[in-house]
Amino acid sequence: MNTTRESQVSIHSARWFALSEDVGFAFELETDSLSNSMGKYLPRRSLYVVTGKIGAGKSLISQRLAFGLVANGVRTTLVTTELTTRGWLEQVNSLGYPLEDATQEGNFTLLSRFGVISDEVEGNVDIEDILTSEALQNADISIIDRASTILQHYDGLPDQLLSRLRAFCAEGRSLMLLLDPDELSSEMMRTLSASAEVALEMRTSEIGGGLSRILAVTRFLRAAGPVQPRIGWRVEPSMGFIVDITAVS
Repeated sequence: MNTTRESQVSIHSARWFALSEDVGFAFELETDSLSNSMGKYLPRRSLYVVTGKIGAGKSLISQRLAFGLVANGVRTTLVTTELTTRGWLEQVNSLGYPLEDATQEGNFTLLSRFGVISDEVEGNVDIEDILTSEALQNADISIIDRASTILQHYDGLPDQLLSRLRAFCAEGRSLMLLLDPDELSSEMMRTLSASAEVALEMRTSEIGGGLSRILAVTRFLRAAGPVQPRIGWRVEPSMGFIVDITAVS
């Protein structure tokens, strides 16, 4: 009798694990409804592309997603090309996304082209250096902010780059690239955005003297929940990313 019950529990656990493997990576937070508006989970073994010009909010959405992923037990690595590690941690802390403890516990790894304070790494770091680093090899999801500053020095064809990124993801990892369209060729942008499982575009516009921010979901494959094509949002100190329900979705 006990053996039968143990077998049933074992079968149930196996089915739950298979289901969790299929649905993807959770990034839900109690403080906002972003995951309910954006597919519930990020698909596994996938390429995600976030595009937008400077100031459009690429870094902010990546910080929100990084914090949500870590909070849900996803091993996450983030590479910043804009801030020192200390500056990045101070920035997310001001948004209410403290990640210092996660870095010490090993659930979150932060890499910077700068040192802890302001010493820049000598020489150009290319995409291959980043993809083969131990931190990205061991992460479930890696985020590169801004990847376009690195990829603008890539001397191969867009299809060659895509094949390399696909090979990286095929080994059980997912990769998020933050891209500024002013830093890459239109062919490179088109190749990456059209081939990604998830493609997000950060847009801004002035309405009535105020700034409107829209997260446009242009592509989202294998979504486990509803996906709104347009998500209005704003950011508040200590509260972070807030879905603006008054904006047109």
